[in-house]
Amino acid sequence: MIIAANLKTNLTRVQTTKYVQSIEKFLDSENISQEVLVFPATSSLNLHDGKVIIGAQNAYPAKNGAFTGEIGVDHLDEFSIKTILIGHSERRHILGESQKDIVNKYNFYKALGFKIVYCIGEPLKIREAGEDELLRYLDAQYEGIDLDYENLVVAYEPVWAIGTGLTPTLEDIESLHLKLKEKCKAPLLYGGSVKVTNAKDVLALDGVDGVLVGSAALYAEHFCTMISYAQELESK
Repeated sequence: MIIAANLKTNLTRVQTTKYVQSIEKFLDSENISQEVLVFPATSSLNLHDGKVIIGAQNAYPAKNGAFTGEIGVDHLDEFSIKTILIGHSERRHILGESQKDIVNKYNFYKALGFKIVYCIGEPLKIREAGEDELLRYLDAQYEGIDLDYENLVVAYEPVWAIGTGLTPTLEDIESLHLKLKEKCKAPLLYGGSVKVTNAKDVLALDGVDGVLVGSAALYAEHFCTMISYAQELESK
């Protein structure tokens, strides 16, 4: 399974280094075989050599250039980063990234062989409009995306569940994941208020290949507990 932590705009570089080190110790001590990804804030990126894969939450589709407030491939290369989140709902809905912008970024980093964690999800009004509308909405987020890319991971995150404490029912998560699997065979993660109290149940669902965790991952011990759930489930 893939267990990923999106630290968003949290934890300084010093705090992030300690965080990653504590996770590394856990992975070694417990002989964990799961794939573990951590996406720190941009200013908290650092060189890391270990089992934890460090990824970027965002980067501009350029090597470098006049793109104020952005980072490019030169900055990622400095830290040997070859993993990136693309299409996260906060980039789409708060920062205004269009599907055209996202496709451009996807194609750029695909050409460089990056592992891409590609995020899709719907707001509450779409969820309430029914399954057909929901699937149409999610389909639109796949437009222009090469779903056969060998280094693709998809993360489904209902926007209305992110950071709210609300989650779809386990039955809803499983049903939708199985439908999404019909469209794309890449590993499929669930995100949206994943926490210690529900992670084990979510990870056990058919069609769920891991989780993308936000605020609940800020506590290393909680994130490590979720990793242990995945290890336990895969060992059965």
